[in-house]
Amino acid sequence: MIQLDRHIRNTVLLSMFVVIALIATLDLIFSLLDQIADTDENYSMTNAITFVLFTMPTSVYELLPFAALGGALIGLGVLASNNELVVMQSAGIRVSRIVIAVLKPTLFVMVLSLILGEYVSPPLEQLAQSNKAIQQSGTASINPEQGTWQRVGDEFIHINAIAPGGRELFGVSRYQMDDDRRLISASFAESASYVEEESSSYWQLNIVEESLFDSGVVTTQNYLQEDWQVQLSPELLSVLLVEPDEQSISGLYQFAEYFQAEGLDSDTYYLAFWKKLLQPVSTLALVVLAISFVFGPLREATMGARVSVALGIGLVFTILQRMMEPASLLYGFNPLLAVLAPIFLCAMLGFFLLRKVR
Repeated sequence: MIQLDRHIRNTVLLSMFVVIALIATLDLIFSLLDQIADTDENYSMTNAITFVLFTMPTSVYELLPFAALGGALIGLGVLASNNELVVMQSAGIRVSRIVIAVLKPTLFVMVLSLILGEYVSPPLEQLAQSNKAIQQSGTASINPEQGTWQRVGDEFIHINAIAPGGRELFGVSRYQMDDDRRLISASFAESASYVEEESSSYWQLNIVEESLFDSGVVTTQNYLQEDWQVQLSPELLSVLLVEPDEQSISGLYQFAEYFQAEGLDSDTYYLAFWKKLLQPVSTLALVVLAISFVFGPLREATMGARVSVALGIGLVFTILQRMMEPASLLYGFNPLLAVLAPIFLCAMLGFFLLRKVR
């Protein structure tokens, strides 16, 4: 039985690795083409290649559930095409025993998913996005294609680029409004550094140009340095240039709690948190569904048919996710339910089909 488990595990695991290698290679090519289109005098080909390499772990992480689905479908399909599954069942080996053998490499993929999603891809993604923003728009006043907008009190702030760690900013534009929503002042600083002292902490703005608007008169002032007292911590700023889906699981939860405490909309962060936390469960549900198809409708199917079914299942699962996620934000129901619904449907369909296997 140990040799049988090893044979099934190796076949399925090899298929999973082949699938993820193929998908990741295609994703790498298209990502590189997309970055090449952004190259200019500031953002070179070397920068584009570095960006793609740094963001590749994020792509692999996002593709792991579908790689596990395709690997299980193809690996078990190979065993079925060679009549090995028939021989195993004829020898008295129960389907549940084969299913457990397939789930062992799936557990490895699930653990790999957690490691990538928490420790590997988020810091590399943040570094890649920060470096790209700095290279493309660090000295421009406002670049609509880069940076982030934030509102703090009566100020609207645009930051072109945030260095990794969040303690250095590039291209800081500030617009202050009065109670009647009229513009009082506008300023631009080429850079800002976080200064932390025992009594207080603040941002030190460098090379500042400020325009004051008063009764139709515009007054312009220049400063080499200016102290900026604002409630924006480096920890918060360090993730603002990174999409919620590309942040760490622990970081998502912390910022969801922070936004909720501040009375801001935190559903987007909670949604991304539950999605990443439950991704290993999504992988498990998709693999169970793949196993049920091999023992059921796809037992005698060709390899091409199995690949097509894997693509179809992945597409339907993604569509369900993309429908439920914005629906939870729009209608205000629990983000956890939006994440669990596609997983639950896949798992129930898989278990239903497996129960019909004799």
